[in-house]
Amino acid sequence: MALLQKFGGSLGGVNMQKYLFLFTETCQQQKSYEFVPYRFGCFSFQSYADRRKLIEFNILADSEQWKLLSTQMDYLSMLDDADKKKMELFFGQFKSINGDDLIREVYRRFPYFATRSEVAESLMSEEELKVINEANPTQSEDAFFTIGYEGKSFENYLNRLIKNNVRVLCDVRKNPLSRKYGFSKKTLSSTLEKLDIEYVHIPDLGIVSDKRRELNSQADYNRLFNEYESTTLKQNERALDQLAGIFTEKHRVAITCFEAEHCMCHRGRVANAMMKRPRWNCSISHI
Repeated sequence: MALLQKFGGSLGGVNMQKYLFLFTETCQQQKSYEFVPYRFGCFSFQSYADRRKLIEFNILADSEQWKLLSTQMDYLSMLDDADKKKMELFFGQFKSINGDDLIREVYRRFPYFATRSEVAESLMSEEELKVINEANPTQSEDAFFTIGYEGKSFENYLNRLIKNNVRVLCDVRKNPLSRKYGFSKKTLSSTLEKLDIEYVHIPDLGIVSDKRRELNSQADYNRLFNEYESTTLKQNERALDQLAGIFTEKHRVAITCFEAEHCMCHRGRVANAMMKRPRWNCSISHI
């Protein structure tokens, strides 16, 4: 809100995303937001989720612009002295840069975030486009990944998929719901579709919530997962066949659940089951 106030209280979506991105990258050690490469460059899905809440609270106008409803609130005064100084320096550096010039500034300094841009070809030189193309993840060899989202932002999670050129994300949660923004099935699947990553839910490979209670040590997890291997996995060969078929067709596949460490998550056992399949010759990467 202080950033928006400093730039006059109203900004278009693209300008807001670029200023917010540059401020977090250049002025914050602990970043308020993370970003992914998207249609016009760097984009934070979390910032738009926050924007929707701020509209509900009548802090922002319900319009295409990012617009403060009240000019009476002084968000800049709420910052500590160090952040006020950073904001002043940032504003001084970027106050005269906006629109296409601002997009070019971001693309030149952070080419990875231009790799999915719809406007890069019309804005950047041939040499600059070459740098952007070199930053684009293009791995194509067979690769099988596991990924968790515990302790990570939505954008951090998405970037791990993008940077490893994952083509399909297979959700092996029994019930793909989360109180953390972005990780419930509806939001996750729709966001991945926007990023050209396919989403598949395979609930038969999940563990019911009741069995995940009272897990206090690695030994507790191991007992749960040993039971899971001897029951759920053996009873759901068709689900493993489905996963294997997706991998054969798409070549770069990740399975996902909550826990940060695969040894604390049943997805590790799913990965082990895949490695035991006939003619499997692909290593597993835990990202």
